[in-house]
Amino acid sequence: MSPAVRLGVWSGPRSISTALMRSFENRLDTKVVDEPLYAYYLAVTGIDHPGRELVLERGETDWRRVVAELTAPVEGLFYQKHMAHHLVGEIDWGWISSLTNVILIRDPSEVIDSYLRSREAVISADIGLDKQCRLYEMLQPRPPVIDAGDFLRRPERYLRFLCAHAGVEFTPSMLHWPPGPRPSDGVWALYWYSAVVSSTGFRPYEPRALKLRGAAARVAAEVRPCYERLYEKRVRL
Repeated sequence: MSPAVRLGVWSGPRSISTALMRSFENRLDTKVVDEPLYAYYLAVTGIDHPGRELVLERGETDWRRVVAELTAPVEGLFYQKHMAHHLVGEIDWGWISSLTNVILIRDPSEVIDSYLRSREAVISADIGLDKQCRLYEMLQPRPPVIDAGDFLRRPERYLRFLCAHAGVEFTPSMLHWPPGPRPSDGVWALYWYSAVVSSTGFRPYEPRALKLRGAAARVAAEVRPCYERLYEKRVRL
């Protein structure tokens, strides 16, 4: 049995976060939770995301109850997949310091291009980079920053790093997993997880020549400075 540890991975949308959750869930010693603050986020913001009513019906909208579960005693590794932009409203951020944290980033142009395949529009708050920057500045010690592009070029190296950060041993089972949905997937998987549900491992990084236009291009430009600050601090393996 691995030592008891809560690993909080804070990303924005479309940033290989679900694939990384799959990787850790394929360990025998790990429990995962998928975006536990999503229902709270939808309730507070009123945003009309795909599957909104089902998320609100199945999820917990009281952030205090969510945090109580996230910080309760654990056995083994408790992997928490978080979206940084879910940290809205009155939620107290103090509990985050009790986790072993990681910040997962991705080039915002790639994020927005992927995001707009499921949504009609995007604003900077949807991407969560401002919250990721705030987390990085708040947490002590500073959490490691992992860039999705770097990770996909050398997944085993970065998985070994993350395991060491969490105080557990790397296992090759983290590199591949069986295809299909998981009981641990959020009820929103129908709208967002088509690629990862069919996956059996991390797909090689493929550079994209993206040409965002209009509002999408403006949002990418608005959030890029924060991305670049975090990118400069990223773990390089």
